[in-house]
Amino acid sequence: MNDLFSLDGRVAVVTGAAQGLGAAMAESLAKAGAHVALTDRNADTLQETRAAFEARGYSVSAVPFDVTDTPAAEGAIREIAKRHGRLDILVNNAGVVVFKRIENHTMPDWERVIEINLTSLYALAREAAVHMAAGGYGRIINISSVMGFVARSGIISYVAAKHGVIGLTKGLAAELAEKKINTNAIAPGYFLTEINKSVQADTEFYDLVKNRTPMHRWGDPSELAGPVLFLASPASSFVNGHVLVVDGGMLAINFEPPSLP
Repeated sequence: MNDLFSLDGRVAVVTGAAQGLGAAMAESLAKAGAHVALTDRNADTLQETRAAFEARGYSVSAVPFDVTDTPAAEGAIREIAKRHGRLDILVNNAGVVVFKRIENHTMPDWERVIEINLTSLYALAREAAVHMAAGGYGRIINISSVMGFVARSGIISYVAAKHGVIGLTKGLAAELAEKKINTNAIAPGYFLTEINKSVQADTEFYDLVKNRTPMHRWGDPSELAGPVLFLASPASSFVNGHVLVVDGGMLAINFEPPSLP
């Protein structure tokens, strides 16, 4: 592999790695040579993913925890860094969405989405940065969304959180660069994953997304392999505070984002 994209000897943590986009990005980092600590609150599915990756010859471990349990999450990061002697890459991917219009969107709904999709990213980045600085190499990759730039009805807390992720990314980039830590974000468009199965099942909504994407399809999780590897590797050495949109061109055209039925 070109040394620019090699992660040999690196240690990465990917949250929400049991399935979907998290699993796809974790596999990309492992394939490039990193040891990847897979994390998720779903311990059973996480162990299945770990076993599947090990069967493919990747160096991985499974570390189940809930990102909303800040002491447990910070402790897990410390333990991973201690066990492997370093921590180089953090992919803050864990997320959730609540599909409710504002009149039914309760404060507990709001608080849960903000805590998982935004607050936990800060807590994990804050702890990871300590260990990255000690090793002289750091890549924090936060997962935002096209909904970090635009909005649609029915997911107001998700829209707010994903906009916040972009602000958090820029703030971390400004503060951590002096410690040789680059912080960037990926903003995926509509991908075929478990988290949005309910909206995929609505054929009208599915077709709206497809028809309003210049490539006329939804994304496949494997199509985040290249973007995450670029941002995790030496190839992105002067990329900091950037949001890499991976959406098939959806944001490139003037359109009204599709709303929930």
